[in-house]
Amino acid sequence: MNIRWYLEQAFSERLSEVAGEPVAAQVRQSGRPEFGHYQVNGVMAAAKKIRTNPRELATRVLASEPLADVLSAEVAGPGFINLTLTPGFLASQMLDRGDRLGVNPVTPEQIVVDYSAPNLAKEMHIGHLRSTSIGDAIVRVLEFLGHRVTRANHVGDWGAQFGSLIAYMDMLSRDGHALSSELKDLERFYRAASALFKSDPDFASRARGYVVKLQAGDPHCRELWQQFINESIRHCQEVYEKFNITLRREDIRAESAYNDDLPKVIAELQELGLLEENEGARCVFLPEFVGKDDRPLPAIIQKSDGGYPYMASDLAAVRYRSRELKVNRALYVVGGEQQLHLRQVFAVARAAGYIADEQVFRHLSFGMVLRPDGSRFKTREGADVKLVDVLDEAVERAYGLVSDKNPELPESERRNVARVVGIGAVKYAELSKNRTTDYIFDWDTMLSFEGNTAPYLQYAYTRIRSIFRRAGIDPDQVPQSGTELVLSDQHEQRLALTVLRFPEALDSVLEDYQANVLCGYLYDLATHFMAFYEHCPVLDVEEPARSSRLMLCNTAVRTLGQGLDLLGIETVERM
Repeated sequence: MNIRWYLEQAFSERLSEVAGEPVAAQVRQSGRPEFGHYQVNGVMAAAKKIRTNPRELATRVLASEPLADVLSAEVAGPGFINLTLTPGFLASQMLDRGDRLGVNPVTPEQIVVDYSAPNLAKEMHIGHLRSTSIGDAIVRVLEFLGHRVTRANHVGDWGAQFGSLIAYMDMLSRDGHALSSELKDLERFYRAASALFKSDPDFASRARGYVVKLQAGDPHCRELWQQFINESIRHCQEVYEKFNITLRREDIRAESAYNDDLPKVIAELQELGLLEENEGARCVFLPEFVGKDDRPLPAIIQKSDGGYPYMASDLAAVRYRSRELKVNRALYVVGGEQQLHLRQVFAVARAAGYIADEQVFRHLSFGMVLRPDGSRFKTREGADVKLVDVLDEAVERAYGLVSDKNPELPESERRNVARVVGIGAVKYAELSKNRTTDYIFDWDTMLSFEGNTAPYLQYAYTRIRSIFRRAGIDPDQVPQSGTELVLSDQHEQRLALTVLRFPEALDSVLEDYQANVLCGYLYDLATHFMAFYEHCPVLDVEEPARSSRLMLCNTAVRTLGQGLDLLGIETVERM
């Protein structure tokens, strides 16, 4: 149950009854929310409508003692109502949280989340970190809440650069090179083909010809292209598996998948009178898009040479998602530099009738990953850093820390813990930031066992689990009902209230699709557990306090584990 929503419904009903007309009360956390303090707003607006004193109206609302068993309440200031949840209410809500930890399923919507979307011409790099991790976290939360989610990996597998790659592959195969070994390092392969394109006019001419052949369906070109695509996808899947990302090959619907739809898009825009010719290109001009000189900006749908730019394939994708998938929402987790492009895509799509009034197509932009000096994350040669190299380095760094912290662990276990900690650290460092801002990539901060980091949360998880291990108790066998839960200590109450805020935290994540809200919640949960652990003995107390605190620990660890899983972060039993 979302406590804030529950209180808003109750006080809206009571306030409307007293005021004699519908009034929506707003409830917000006040002061230090971990103590269970809330404030009801809306009384003063209602009092103004019915021309009465706000404090008098608030007093009348409380006269019937609404929710007396749930909270204590008092009138404050000019007409606010301050609420404090009772320990008894907290205890009652902690009982029988169920597998969903108090989260009620929503009315399901059909939602597409477009994320990751690497260019298959080369390996995934650090620039794919944000789209991939943010998008996957959003998908996990949406699915947990009960929505029907389609993962859309709109990979780049079409375009001029593939002419160079196919020409280079053809040249190597004719010279007797084993392409499988050459393609093991896609980045090196891509750089070699690009360099040859720039330095050899004959090769560049052949490459341009291969683009035409590829788009025309030439069997030999398609065979080489498919070989390169297969190897590129294999590279991507290795990264996804290492990074604990839920994308699979079947989630790929690449640019090339829309190739046959592009002429249909042109025909439909032409029939609607939206297309205009501009310097040989076919464009759509919309009044809301103008340049600095107040001249209209073109949305180019077909280039003067007959080719199709990204605008065309993106429009075809919108058309497919709207008409075929019949989405309620389509979320595009794409960098902020594509803001104008996607605004034009959505505007043209609406003008063409591809997006219905009730459908939401939204760009979820994000900032850049920066070095500590504020520069873009690049190699010394200026190339993009491979994402797999970042993940491998994270695991190696974590292995050193884990070995220092717990050297008695067997080697195989230390390696597994290092994998979980290293990958989790990179992912959490990303997700704990506001997605719209740039952030500094700092190894020391993200791998710290102190502060708002994945290692700190993972360590809190292992500490709770260790309580049950020391007691010889299977936490899954701890009863979730039929046990008297007594929250007499303030640290018990704070921990219980934080656990109960889990549904509210998930609702808050989706207000603006910000995973850092969930990260902040989990950090609060871990912090309050650590305080509880320090002040409240669990195993060395008499019954019923022992069973009560074991149940509280079990619900806390289940919530912490579920929250980390929604971020795509694994846990271990000890570290």
